[in-house]
Amino acid sequence: MKHRWIVASVILSGTLLPALFIAQTTQTAQTEQPPGPYARIAILRALDGQTVDLEAGYIRHLEWHRQAKDTFRWYSYTVWASTERQRWLIYATFGQTSASLSNPVSPAEDERDNLLNVLPHAQFLGNGVYEFLPALSRGNGVPTPTPRAEYTTVDLNQGAGKAFEAALAAVQSKLQGETLWYRMVVGGNSPSYVRLRPRANLAAILDERADQALPDKVNGLISKMTVETLNLRPNMLVNVTPEPVR
Repeated sequence: MKHRWIVASVILSGTLLPALFIAQTTQTAQTEQPPGPYARIAILRALDGQTVDLEAGYIRHLEWHRQAKDTFRWYSYTVWASTERQRWLIYATFGQTSASLSNPVSPAEDERDNLLNVLPHAQFLGNGVYEFLPALSRGNGVPTPTPRAEYTTVDLNQGAGKAFEAALAAVQSKLQGETLWYRMVVGGNSPSYVRLRPRANLAAILDERADQALPDKVNGLISKMTVETLNLRPNMLVNVTPEPVR
């Protein structure tokens, strides 16, 4: 009987261990998949006198996302330094695939909660899908959730996209720190680009501004460029752990 038990154990182990190894390997591969190439970035402006109401309603809406077990990572920033968009709210999700963007959690219920908590206090002034450009960037397309970020928007003259990207790719190796470039693919005038530079504080943004200047050869390609400073809002994040304030 003992001999039979040993034989059975060996056979069972030979059957189960490879299957267990395959399952663990598959699970590890799934959790370590690189992020997708797409980001969705939206902009909200509070109606006159309703900034506090907007922020409170938006926090309630994010709680709906948590309760719905939304797997997206939602970042939220307020514009700190800008000529036109002071205190506007920018929210975004990064590292998405086309499939994930096409299958958000409970879209009908999401819209219903939005109508109840957010839209009575705000106006949408932007909502686009952007593609991460690794050849121009330093980073993987999903920004580090630092307390500050420099946010640059660039609108180009028609037909200037290829020359602009080639010029930035030529100096990519000189980038200092995390620098993420995205090309707008849906949601506005094209060609349009966004650069995000997450940083620990305002001093880091200011100290690196000379190193992060665009190459001179792109000046004639740009029709409009805006550089703003963003504050990450720790109370307005979903599935994102903010970096500590330094």
